[in-house]
Amino acid sequence: MKNQPHTVDGAVYQAKRAWQMFGLLLLAQVLVALVGRGIAPLSPLIASDLRLSNAQVGGLPSALFAGQMLVSIPSGLVVDRIGTKKLLFIVCLLLGIFYAATTLVPSYALLLLCILLGGMAYGTMHPVTNKGILYWFPQRRRGMAMGIKQMGITLGSALAAAALLPFALYTDWKMAVIASCIILFAAGLISSAFYHENVVIDGSKNQQEESLINKIKHMAMNRDLLLISLAAFILNGSQMSLTIYVLFYIGNELLFGLGIAGAMYVLSEIGGSAGRIVWGTVSDSLFKGRRFPVTLILMVVASIGAVSMVLLTPNTPVWILCILLFTLGFAVSGFNGLWMNIATELTEPQRAGLASGFSLTIGSMGVMVLPPLLGWISDITGSFKLSWLVMGGMILLALVFILFLRKRRDF
Repeated sequence: MKNQPHTVDGAVYQAKRAWQMFGLLLLAQVLVALVGRGIAPLSPLIASDLRLSNAQVGGLPSALFAGQMLVSIPSGLVVDRIGTKKLLFIVCLLLGIFYAATTLVPSYALLLLCILLGGMAYGTMHPVTNKGILYWFPQRRRGMAMGIKQMGITLGSALAAAALLPFALYTDWKMAVIASCIILFAAGLISSAFYHENVVIDGSKNQQEESLINKIKHMAMNRDLLLISLAAFILNGSQMSLTIYVLFYIGNELLFGLGIAGAMYVLSEIGGSAGRIVWGTVSDSLFKGRRFPVTLILMVVASIGAVSMVLLTPNTPVWILCILLFTLGFAVSGFNGLWMNIATELTEPQRAGLASGFSLTIGSMGVMVLPPLLGWISDITGSFKLSWLVMGGMILLALVFILFLRKRRDF
């Protein structure tokens, strides 16, 4: 009975088959994250080799997310037209080529260009995998699937730190990058070869005949999609701010040292990975596919967690640090899976790729705006405490966007 077909937004759902296809999507997502985010843990070695300043090192992840932002809408359109299967390999191939090229470039400018181009492939993977999940899973099962898939991003990032950095120390950063790209090529081949599209029977041909301008205009005029995207702008920016500044705040300002600060960083990432699965699973099981109640709880927890960072002192017990950083990561990073679910469910299935791409574009802007803003505030005040308060207030603003969305649509 578990494998009995059901209707999934005009497609056919079969549990065993759906999870098999999901495994291929997850494989590609993890390896794309391993390569795309592998630059961060390797950055000290890259900086030493290319004699980069700290400011220049900070530009490397910015280039990645700039590429993601630039391609989000176009990639959504491409996914809607071409489908998931073909793009699984194309994305892996292009990301691997551009990142492998970083080992050959002689200048910082060319390094940034390669990462920017790689970021465009990296960003394309989001609508590719989102579309696959939308068509293979019904609404009451998507939360868990999307959460696990989004957890693959943090898992890939953790694998980069755990595997690529030690390998680079024994060889060099260039060999580590090339090795990761080869693994990515293999993952792309496997995923694309065995993945199959679900059968759509809901008249998508009429949608494909719509002009490109009308498609984008439709997204821009979708107020519901805009509201969730603005909330994602804030939560994404808050997530990256936590990732960047927790080491400075815990290690330097509160004088716990880099050892404990590094442990808190890892703990917040573990919390984020767990949150991406748990929040989606709870929305599926306890709330029967409804996203609003879980999103509301998540944002309240995130806001309280950000404000609570202000209360920390050099005498705060380490166990309290552990609870707070895990919880804050659990909420702020855990939003990602719910966001992708809501964004794709607010539009017709045929527009799922474009919807996730449109929302991803706005969400990526938050990564480029909020961290510099909160860093500037800390430079002016000489402390991160006001920055955490601003973050908490911004998350409450995101909650207001969600409440407006709730008034417009039951979700």
